[in-house]
Amino acid sequence: MLTLIGKRIVQLIPTLFFVSVIIFLLQQLLPGDPALVMAGEDKDPLVIEQIRQRYRLDQPLPVQYLAWIGGVLSGDLGESMRLKEPVARLVAQKLPVTVQLAVMAMLFTLAIGIPAGIISAVKKNTVWDYAVNVIALWGISTPNFWLGIMMIFLFSVQLGWLPASGYVSPFENFWGSMAATVMPAFVLGNSFAGVLMRHTRAAMLQALESDYVRTARAKGLAEERVILKHALRNALTPIITLGALEFGTLLSGAVLTEQIFSVPGFGKLIVDAVFNRDYAVVQGVVLVTATTYIVLNLLADIGYIFANPRLRS
Repeated sequence: MLTLIGKRIVQLIPTLFFVSVIIFLLQQLLPGDPALVMAGEDKDPLVIEQIRQRYRLDQPLPVQYLAWIGGVLSGDLGESMRLKEPVARLVAQKLPVTVQLAVMAMLFTLAIGIPAGIISAVKKNTVWDYAVNVIALWGISTPNFWLGIMMIFLFSVQLGWLPASGYVSPFENFWGSMAATVMPAFVLGNSFAGVLMRHTRAAMLQALESDYVRTARAKGLAEERVILKHALRNALTPIITLGALEFGTLLSGAVLTEQIFSVPGFGKLIVDAVFNRDYAVVQGVVLVTATTYIVLNLLADIGYIFANPRLRS
C-alpha cells in the first residue's frame, strides 16, 4: 500500500508542472493590458513602463514563467497589482472561509445523499424509491441563487432566526459563525446531495445484486449488516470519487452562493481579480484550486484502499 501511495505522490510532480504551465499560458489570453488598467485614466507612458518593469510584463514569457514558478516554489505567489498585497496573504485570508463553507456543505451532502441513495436502492420500485428520486431531482434542478434568496426571505426576514448575510470567524464567535454559514452551506450541499444520491443508488443496486451479498444473506446475516457492511462498503468507490470531486468544486469557490450571502471566500476573490486583470491573484487562486483537486484525487485513491481491501493487493 505504501508503494502505491508513493507512486501516486511521485506522479503529482509532472502533473503539477503541466498544470502550472497551462495556468500561466491561459492567463495570457485574458483580454486587456494590466499595465494600462493600473496606470489609471491618464495612462502616462512613463508610469506604464515602470509598471511593466516592476511586474516583468516587458520580459519574454519563458522568463516571466520561470520568475513566477520560482517564487511559487519558495512560497511567494506574487503581489496583487490592485491591492498591493502578497497573493499568499490574500489566499490565507480567504481560504479558511471557503474551507469552512465547503466542509459544512459536504456534511449536508453526505447526510442527505448517502442515506437517501441507500433507501432508494433497498426500496427499489416502491413509493420510497420514487419519493427519494423526486427529492433528488428537485435538489439538482433548483437554482442555488433562487433557493438562497428564498431561505433568506424565510429564515432571516420572516422568522428572524438566522443572519441574512455576512461572515463571522468561528474563532471569534463559534455559534455566530455557524448561524452565518448554515444557509449557504445547505444551499451548496442540497444541489450536490441530489447528484450523490443518484450515484449511491446506482452503486448500491449493483452491489446488492452481487454474489457476495447473496452469500451473506444465505448465511443468515441481518439485513442491516448485509446492507451496511457488505453492500455499502463495496459501493463506496464511485461515492468516494464523486465526493472528492465535489469537495474540490466547493473549495474552488461557489461564486453565486458567496455573492448572495456576502461570504468573503475564494469565489469573490477570483471574480474581482478577473475583472481587474489582477494576473498574480488569478494565477495564485487557480494554482491553489488545481493543487487542491490533485491532492483530493490522491486522497480518493487512498480512500479506495481502505474502503475495499481487495484493492490492497
